[in-house]
Amino acid sequence: MMNIKKHIPNTITLLNLFCGCIALVFAFNEEFEMAFYFVCLGIFLDFFDGFFARLFHVSSPLGLQLDSLADMVTSGVVPGLVMFEMMVSNATTAPESQLQFFPYLGFIIALGSCYRLANFNIDTRQTDSFIGLPTPANALFILSLPLVLKYTDSLIIVELLTNPWFLLVLTLLSAYMLNAEIPLFSLKIKKFSFKENALQFAFLMVSLLLLVFFQYLGIPLLILFYVCLSVLNNKVLKK
Repeated sequence: MMNIKKHIPNTITLLNLFCGCIALVFAFNEEFEMAFYFVCLGIFLDFFDGFFARLFHVSSPLGLQLDSLADMVTSGVVPGLVMFEMMVSNATTAPESQLQFFPYLGFIIALGSCYRLANFNIDTRQTDSFIGLPTPANALFILSLPLVLKYTDSLIIVELLTNPWFLLVLTLLSAYMLNAEIPLFSLKIKKFSFKENALQFAFLMVSLLLLVFFQYLGIPLLILFYVCLSVLNNKVLKK
């Protein structure tokens, strides 16, 4: 029985990678909604591989490396490709000399994700919280952008998300936030105590409201809210 248990977390991790591979195919075909859903499924599986590893007491160095490799595809390469595709579709306003090269800058997101995942494995400070934006959160932020563009009625949002220079700024900001020395609180709830998890419960409630009222636009808004709330919490803890 123990032999079966030790393979369960790694199997879940590989399913995360499988979801990432499928999301890549959809992203190549500019089917961003399906890519988004498969990345969400991969992130869901990413949460549970660690959960079962701890539950069955079968955590291993192999599992740690597999987890990062799977995340590199699902939460690193996929958002980089999505940004590349968005830049390809909206690069007409960039100078002609840069039209062919410009969209490839979207893969800076993949580079930033790779560096963060490698650094996370050796950073002993990130056991109960995060330093820099986690790759799954960043992936959700980037993959929500084409969906926001598709379903929005706001001309301002359309103008921003079809401007290649704005997309480049988002790309650079994404890579920076992944590796910024900014402590961010963990969303893991270890004990069902409101007092000990007030910050997490407040964030989840606000996130739910953002998703209900703003739908896809609520996703980048809740990621921004997560970062701002973490910064505010850091200032309160320092006092």
